[in-house]
Amino acid sequence: MNLTKRIDAFLKLGTALRQISGDQPNLSFENSERLLRLIQNAVYSNPWFTADNVTFALQSIGNSLTEKNMGRWLQPYAFHDAATPKTIGVIMAGNIPLVGFHDLLCVLISGHRLLAKTSSGDSSLTTTLAKLLIEIDPDFSDRIAFSDSLMKNCDAYIATGSNNSALYFEQYFGKYPHIIRQHRNAVAVLQGTETEQQLSALAADIFRYYGLGCRNVSKLFVPKNFDFTPLLQQWESWKFLNDNLKYFHNYTYNKTIYLVNNQPHLDNGFLLLKQDNGFASPIAVLFYEAYENLESVNCLLKAHQQQLQCVLSDCPTIEKAIPFGKAQQPDLWDYADNVDTLAFLNSL
Repeated sequence: MNLTKRIDAFLKLGTALRQISGDQPNLSFENSERLLRLIQNAVYSNPWFTADNVTFALQSIGNSLTEKNMGRWLQPYAFHDAATPKTIGVIMAGNIPLVGFHDLLCVLISGHRLLAKTSSGDSSLTTTLAKLLIEIDPDFSDRIAFSDSLMKNCDAYIATGSNNSALYFEQYFGKYPHIIRQHRNAVAVLQGTETEQQLSALAADIFRYYGLGCRNVSKLFVPKNFDFTPLLQQWESWKFLNDNLKYFHNYTYNKTIYLVNNQPHLDNGFLLLKQDNGFASPIAVLFYEAYENLESVNCLLKAHQQQLQCVLSDCPTIEKAIPFGKAQQPDLWDYADNVDTLAFLNSL
């Protein structure tokens, strides 16, 4: 199975995913009804997975799998299809819908075999897309397998989890070629001159997937004496988050803790803003920190870069910043933890 065939199969998968919508599905595509059922099943099996979020994840993957994007992504790499592909064990997270898909894509596009252990919260989404890929090109049937147990005797491993599970993964997989990812966070740097459109886009970076993803903004850097009023007003459209009982329980729990302990915070009815030096804020809480100048922010972000997945800002002096609204729509070449997964796989 050569590279051209593999690319063509993923392009067809991209076409399928772009043709679904939660409101007006294009049922002319034969798999649209199947994908819509998949969305419904995912919602029933995981209280954090709403139809809107699952659909967004599927369509975001579809939008990335275009001929233009694939060409730009793959152009820098040299592919050498081995007579006997390596078996790559991939342990996937399940914090947001299809968070492990990019690893699946990287393993298969590089010509290796995938042996994946999915999270129980995201199992049906990933396995169904894998089945659809096999239906598109049956040559993938001997390249994709799933396991419920800890995989042994693979040639290399990619594992994603918490900081604690990373120590466990290192113990088991450290003697093999590996990528082991820990928890990271995203932050945003504001100047106080952002437009309504930019603040609205930032809201999606914060609230999409209820803030559960490593690319969700968990902290703001704001200038001193920053006025939060326009920002909180702009975000009122996200108050439906409280309709999710798990989110609402987190909101009320953290609010109670802050009130009991007399900890200063802002509250708009569904989000708590708290001044804090940390990066990882609890669910329904957004940390913020005031700065004197942007140079100090750059220095701080550089010192803590191992804790950061991405930085969002419209300020040109903030290093490696991406635009507001881009956090949950990464490009194919935006690698988790800034580790080039495809280069790793090609080196095996």
